[in-house]
Amino acid sequence: MKNLIFILALVVFGCKQKKRYHDVAEQETTTISQVNAIQEILDFQQELNKEYKDPETSPLPDRYRKDFEGLDFFEPDTNYIVKAKFYRTPEALPFLMPTTTDRKSKEVLYGTAHFTLNGKNHQLEIYQNQELMQQEKYRDYLFLPFTDETNGEETYTGGRYIDLTIPNSNSIVLNFNKAYNPYCAYNKKYSCPLVPSVNALQTKVIAGVRAFESDKK
Repeated sequence: MKNLIFILALVVFGCKQKKRYHDVAEQETTTISQVNAIQEILDFQQELNKEYKDPETSPLPDRYRKDFEGLDFFEPDTNYIVKAKFYRTPEALPFLMPTTTDRKSKEVLYGTAHFTLNGKNHQLEIYQNQELMQQEKYRDYLFLPFTDETNGEETYTGGRYIDLTIPNSNSIVLNFNKAYNPYCAYNKKYSCPLVPSVNALQTKVIAGVRAFESDKK
């Protein structure tokens, strides 16, 4: 990985330079943090591939799953891990979010995330599904659907999703390396929420899962 190679290079060459102790310590802390972040992304990719290979959990039709070796991911990039200011919207009322079928997904706007990415300021709405929140394991689950300027080229036309959990503070980490395609990108039998127009990012997100090309499967 380009980022990992660069990080390791910093460790090797940094040791040869004369620096104040606190400068070296700060660099080492940053390096360890980045390495851990990259490992977390790789673990996410491995887990997602495992899910898509398993016939019990895979959205892939059998004709694609039987030869499935792994999803096509962008290289891990820590530049696409951002800490956003999180503004809760406790007065928001539930609404019906359109999907790729006639079904409607009952959601509520839980809050908005404000952050900087690729030198631009952005804002995204984050939702909570009113049915899932009734289940114990999904009580803290939040849903972030978004589109960006890679859609229809490097990534799925309809946008991608990120799974989040309710934060304990007024900030939330958005790791776009964990962006994945809706199930309907692989199989039309699924009903997937459509990304609201307010969640269109005016930038390219070169991270996460790429478009699914069935002719390669």
